[in-house]
Amino acid sequence: MLASWYDQQGPAAEVLQYGELPDPTPAPGEVRVRVTVSGANPGDTKKRRGWTGSAMSCPRVIPHSDAAGIIDAVGEGVDAPRVGQRVWVYGAQSYRPFGTAAQCTVVPGDLAVPLPDHLSDDLGASLGIPGITAHRTVFADGPVDGRLVLVNGVLGGVGSLAAQLARWGGATVIGTVRRGADLDRIDPAVVAHAVALDCGDPAAAIRAHAPGGVDRIVEVALSDNADLDDAVAANGAVIAAYATREDRTEIPFWTLLFNNVTLRLLGSDDFPDQARRQAARDLTAAAAVGALTVDVGDRFPLADIARAHDRIDAGGRGRVLIDVPQ
Repeated sequence: MLASWYDQQGPAAEVLQYGELPDPTPAPGEVRVRVTVSGANPGDTKKRRGWTGSAMSCPRVIPHSDAAGIIDAVGEGVDAPRVGQRVWVYGAQSYRPFGTAAQCTVVPGDLAVPLPDHLSDDLGASLGIPGITAHRTVFADGPVDGRLVLVNGVLGGVGSLAAQLARWGGATVIGTVRRGADLDRIDPAVVAHAVALDCGDPAAAIRAHAPGGVDRIVEVALSDNADLDDAVAANGAVIAAYATREDRTEIPFWTLLFNNVTLRLLGSDDFPDQARRQAARDLTAAAAVGALTVDVGDRFPLADIARAHDRIDAGGRGRVLIDVPQ
């Protein structure tokens, strides 16, 4: 099979290789997926760079955890009729050496989720890490029907899916963006109220729509927004943070404490199995009824994976996808 891999960490152009590797064989309980589209995430490039001093998890790594494709072989114990099934894949390179930046990937059967025929491979390849993270930020503390949910960074990969899932779950969504110029990119069918953080007093703007405070906060930059979150949280609110800019993040401890706020920190590779399975079911159900869309930014052929990684490291809008040759 054609694949991309790295044997050492470093800059994308220096360490990512492209060529032929042996086709993998599914072990008992596993399926082999013929990948059509591989989804690339910031976590993939961080692993490749050795972010926060992390070492290589295996001597050789095929990157990426997310994909869409078709099951073409199954291991012992997996129902034979799964062969030929369209699926979306998550967790392929989570504590595993070989991910989805290849023509084939092998994963445990439950990590290959049936993809309804009317949904695109692009959407399927975008539901893994960002979708499951988004689901956990919204639903880890119970249903959101009738709740006020604030999504900071509502145009981001996780933030946009979190807003859509919250709306699908019956919440009223308030979303923030960095600049007023970005407000016209927000879908009013999903986000009931939008606030730009450069508006002068974003806390007052949010409170105008939530006089009693918001019940849940989906947080993309805790170090930047801790004071804002403190100012708009209802008593007993949950701040679900999946990222921060500063490794050692300060929070207004006493005001959060006396407001009985829960701070939930979320690392996608280590969500409980039951939570990931529920997220996969809900993501598929929401997508099937048209409640989820993704903004595809740039796409690259597998042979140009280094450029895809550089694009992610440089930032930018939209999901980065890799087209895998068939």
